[in-house]
Formats: sequence, C-alpha cells, structure tokens
Amino acid sequence: MRLGLSLGYQTAWSTPADHLALAREADRLGYSVVWAAEAYGSDSPSMLAWLAGQTERIDVGSAVMQIPARSPAATAMTAATIDAVSGGRFRLGLGVSGPQVSEGWHGVRFAKPLARTREYVDIVKLAIARKPVEYDGAHYRLPLPDGPGKALRLGFHPPREEIPIYLAAVGPKNLELAGEIADGWLAIFYAPDFAAEQLATVAAGRARAGKELAGFDVVPSVPVVVGDDVATCAELVRWYAALYVGGMGSREQNFYNQLATRMGYGDAAREVQDLYLAKRQRDAAAAVPLDFIDRTSLIGPKERIADRMREYAAAGVTTLSVTLFVADAESGIQTLRTCAEALDLAGVGE
Repeated sequence: MRLGLSLGYQTAWSTPADHLALAREADRLGYSVVWAAEAYGSDSPSMLAWLAGQTERIDVGSAVMQIPARSPAATAMTAATIDAVSGGRFRLGLGVSGPQVSEGWHGVRFAKPLARTREYVDIVKLAIARKPVEYDGAHYRLPLPDGPGKALRLGFHPPREEIPIYLAAVGPKNLELAGEIADGWLAIFYAPDFAAEQLATVAAGRARAGKELAGFDVVPSVPVVVGDDVATCAELVRWYAALYVGGMGSREQNFYNQLATRMGYGDAAREVQDLYLAKRQRDAAAAVPLDFIDRTSLIGPKERIADRMREYAAAGVTTLSVTLFVADAESGIQTLRTCAEALDLAGVGE
C-alpha cells in the first residue's frame, strides 16, 4: 500500500500556496500521488498542471474532473497535455458529480449516468491513443451526422498512449462499471470492515472485462486527524461527514446517504439529512455517529493510525490517500510526516 494526498478544493481556508507546500512535502516524503478536486469553484486540471510544474516525482491526479463539465474530447486533450508537461505523471479521475451540480451548474441532464460514463470513457481512450475519434453512441455521436465534421485524431504525441483512468463510484452499479472500464476506484467513506462487499462488486466488473482484481488501484480518500483523544479528533471530521451524508444532493438522490444506510446507519443517516436540509447544520454534525467517523477515518495517535493502516491494507487498499483536517499548511506538513511514519510502523508500505 502506498500513500497519496487528497487536497480537495480551493477554499477560503486553503490557498494555492498551502496546496503547493503540501504537495512538495508529499513529493519529498515519497507519496505516490497528489489529487485535486472540483465542484463549482476551483477546477482540478489547472491546479494539477501548476503543481506538476513545481514537483519532481509525485503523480498528479484529478479526483475528479467532472464528466458534465467537458466534452470527452476536451477531457482527453487536457489529460494528454498535463501528462506531457508532467513527464507522464498524470492520473485521470472522472465522476458524473450529482444532479444538483450537473443540471444546476453545467446545464447537463443527469439522466442515465452509467451509460454516459461508459461512452465518455470510450471516447477519451480513443483520443488519448491518437486513434480517429469515431463514435456512434446513444449519448455521443462523433462526428455529428449530416454535417461538415470529420473524424479527427489528437494533434500531438503525448508520452503515453494510455493514461490511468479512475472512476469516483459510490453505488453498486457504478462500482461494477469502475471495475469493468477503469484502472482504479476513487472511494469515499471507505470502511475496511465493509469493503469486502464493495470489492466483490468491483471484481464482478473486472471479470466481465476478462480481468482480475489484482492490478486495480483501490484509492479511498480518508480523513486524518492526529491527536491523543479519538473523540476530540473526530469532532474535526463531523462537519465534513454531515455535509456529504446530509447535504450533498437532494433527499431523493444523495449517494453518500445511501452508502451510510448500506453500512448500517439508516436511522442516523435520515436524521443527519433531515437536520441538514432544515438548515440545522450544527445539529446535523452532532448527529453523525462517532462510530461512522472512526470506521472511515484515521484519527488518534500515530500508533493507532498505524494499526488502522494495517486494516486498510488488509481490506484491499492499494493507495491510501489522506485528507488533512488541519488548521494551516505547517500543521498539514507535520501530519503528512506522521502518516509516513505510521505507514513505516505499520509495515504495509511498498
């Protein structure tokens, strides 16, 4: 198992300078990849290209580039360009986002997300491989019929004909699709004691493609808070958990709420959502069970984090990407160092 760093989005509390300092330290410590996210603020490829130019060895990955935000050809161009400027260090993470962002921000209908994802990935792979982009799908037709367009190919030679593709997946059908068409899975709220069910679904998708689970990169983004008291550390993660379980999506379509329910927290998930949608975010955060936070995070002293890292490795994780819940870049750098020390202590690193 290797370590990664999940930077998330740019916010009022995390500046580009902070992200650069963390990425450089992760690079120095031997972390395998740094991921950047996007929703409806900062975009991930701009940040990753900037980081790639100021790091040396660490891979840069999108977690994610939103499928409704770009045509598949535009995504292929961006991926190939960042891969070229980074010397072959780019990983392309894709996700459909949710209906509120897809339809409210990008103006793209959310219907049939699995079928759209499959076609999108097909086209991205064609373009990156510099093959003529011809596609006759239900959602994408290239070139457009009865017009002047013609099948084009990527106009330069990127360093690789294949770039690793990851899917952000939560539900069972999307997990199976990730196993079938992608090289890795970007996971959230990954609990080692629940992972067997999820990985069995991924393995079913791999089998459909004639592949085994071995070689597939399982990449959960895991909150980390270092401290002596577990409950105190968990307090810093509560707001994040409440946002996703309670407020990320509508009452009818919140994939994270559905995941929490499948994990055995149905009553708590409903309460968190009810409170969050009623604009009682503080109460929603308080309603997130400590057990849920502990099962899906690395919290506590270094030795406890090392024990948990062994559990993650035993549960099939190949890249453990840490999300830092810290006050500033200096604290984040120290947490990165503690995680590297914990991985050595755990004895499960490559």
